[in-house]
Amino acid sequence: MKKIPLAAAVLALSAVGLAGCGADAPASGTASSAAAEQAHSLTITGAWAKAADAGGMTGVFGTLKNSGADDLTVVAANSPAAASVELHETAAGADGAMTMQEIDGGFIIPAGGEYLLGPGASHLMLMGLEDGLLAGDTLPITLELADGSTTGIEVIAKDFAGANENYGGGADADADHEHSHGTDDTHGTEDTHGTVDH
Repeated sequence: MKKIPLAAAVLALSAVGLAGCGADAPASGTASSAAAEQAHSLTITGAWAKAADAGGMTGVFGTLKNSGADDLTVVAANSPAAASVELHETAAGADGAMTMQEIDGGFIIPAGGEYLLGPGASHLMLMGLEDGLLAGDTLPITLELADGSTTGIEVIAKDFAGANENYGGGADADADHEHSHGTDDTHGTEDTHGTVDH
């Protein structure tokens, strides 16, 4: 039986070890894919935005749905159509009146559940619209999740006459942030749906 020198044996074992390390490489790729899967679990239905003038602001509504096994948190959003996008909620102010304010912690969509965005409730707020938004226009928005993954949606603009809503932060802030997407219940009857690009 032919004997293998010790040095050759060590080299052979090292090569096996390196091959083993190489075999583990896809695991990190799988982890990245798993992170991307969080964004794939998020969809939106009934998505729409209130028509608004250039330079103004508008609210975006719809139902966020999570098809995954873990809770999802939308922490930020942006759109090329607006200077900034904020995630807003309805909360009681110091005087007890309900006001709109930026939400702390984002929108949490439970596993297998839904999160409603609606007039007078939580919503996306687009501020500093680049162009006027007319009924029938589509509005692109990117949602960012807590894990850093993102997904793009498109919403349809429609005419909507709602009541003005107030924002916390005093009279000046209210004047600067007043908008009219209101609490009219008719928003749920529109047959407009967002599309999600993965």
